[in-house]
Amino acid sequence: MTNPARPDKAAQPRRHPGVERYLQNRAGDWQARLADAITAFAGSMPFVYVHVVGFVGWMLVAESEPWPTLTLVVSLEAIFLSTFVMIGQNRQAAVQQAKADHDFVEQELELKVNTQLTREIHALIEQTMLPRDAGRPELDQAD
Repeated sequence: MTNPARPDKAAQPRRHPGVERYLQNRAGDWQARLADAITAFAGSMPFVYVHVVGFVGWMLVAESEPWPTLTLVVSLEAIFLSTFVMIGQNRQAAVQQAKADHDFVEQELELKVNTQLTREIHALIEQTMLPRDAGRPELDQAD
């Protein structure tokens, strides 16, 4: 039996509905999935280790100084990696926008509901504040 106060460790946390819709739309685009995979790898320590080994090997074995081809390769890689960084930033901005759009719609709906409830409460208060005999002309004429 599970304790409701302690969530199951295997249970996944719920995602924001706006983010969930964004990710579902993005999952259908192979270019977006490829960019996400490259960005995820480029931002990891294995990426660093591969480059350290590759650069050291290149400098010691492949070329003598001053490593002109290595300089070209590193420059091109930097250009592409900066592009992937911008793609990641654009993705984050799109996620934040999806969340903001969803939250705006939800807050507008909540505002409308709260406004309607406030009007109904006001009308009920006005009805209960009327004198009991108000609105009964036969009693008004007796005075």
